[in-house]
Amino acid sequence: MAGDKLLPSVSDVLRDDTHRLIPSRYSDQGESVLTRLTDDAEDLNALFELEGATNDRLLGEAGLLPGITVRELVFGLSYSHIVNAAFTHASPFGSRFSGPERGAWYAAFTRQTSELEVAYHKSKELQEIRWQEKEIFTYVDFLADFRGAFHDIRNDTRFGNCLDANSYKASQRLAGELLERGSAGVVYPSVRHEDGTCIVCFRPALVNNVRKGSSISITFENALAIPEIREL
Repeated sequence: MAGDKLLPSVSDVLRDDTHRLIPSRYSDQGESVLTRLTDDAEDLNALFELEGATNDRLLGEAGLLPGITVRELVFGLSYSHIVNAAFTHASPFGSRFSGPERGAWYAAFTRQTSELEVAYHKSKELQEIRWQEKEIFTYVDFLADFRGAFHDIRNDTRFGNCLDANSYKASQRLAGELLERGSAGVVYPSVRHEDGTCIVCFRPALVNNVRKGSSISITFENALAIPEIREL
């Protein structure tokens, strides 16, 4: 994109209690699951070394990932490992406003929007493998607050291609341009929930006051079934 006229406008965001659903198995920092595999100290140390070599969050916190520097990550705050994981565990194919080398913090303004976004993507995963069995997925709703100037594509028809239901090509291109220009992130309409609003934050330090909310289950009778979403 050649000029500012091709970039979204900027809105001041003051939003508390945004919602991000994270699989329950990743939501606690307690002792490593590896401690359940062996009582032998030597074997356990070897497993921890293997985990450190393959865990993108740990690699990022050691400054060993190409997409994000250790200076950008957060430490010493509640759930800093949850925040850092969002930026270091990037999807291999990227997400709507992030590529495969650097993740981002995606959240929704309401829990319902977050639930429908997550349920849609989980449904697609099950359909890809033609899963026929019942599956139950559990999540923790992590709340976060945002204060800052974010690029805003709500009600901006110039960026309609960034909301393509089947392609992230245009949105990832825009995100790359905004990231280079120091953008905090993007506020955008939910693609999976009519009238829903989502936010993607590009900067770990701007994800504020992270805390746990409710626990949620999403149940599929099979890959093609309408999911049942309920609070636990």
